[in-house]
Amino acid sequence: MTDLAKITEEMKARVGENSGLGASVKFDFKGDGIVYVDGKSVPNSVSNEDKPADCTIKIAKDDFIALGDGKLNPTTAFMMGKIKVEGNMGVAMKLQTIFK
Repeated sequence: MTDLAKITEEMKARVGENSGLGASVKFDFKGDGIVYVDGKSVPNSVSNEDKPADCTIKIAKDDFIALGDGKLNPTTAFMMGKIKVEGNMGVAMKLQTIFK
């Protein structure tokens, strides 16, 4: 299984059927693929489709894995420029509940 496939499966588990996001989020791994979370529909869905989202988060795949493992603090990563957020910042803030 590729890193992207593992990330996609883990995101499905984290999001579950109803994440409470109420929005769509696209994780752009800078040329290493996309993970798209549709948190508007119930059940929520996760795919590798590259389509418009309410919030796009650009992050290196390794940094994303470190976030998921708790080795990288989201606020610190944002301040260091490791995470770039486009669109609705409020949606990005809600993601912290998924990564706890």
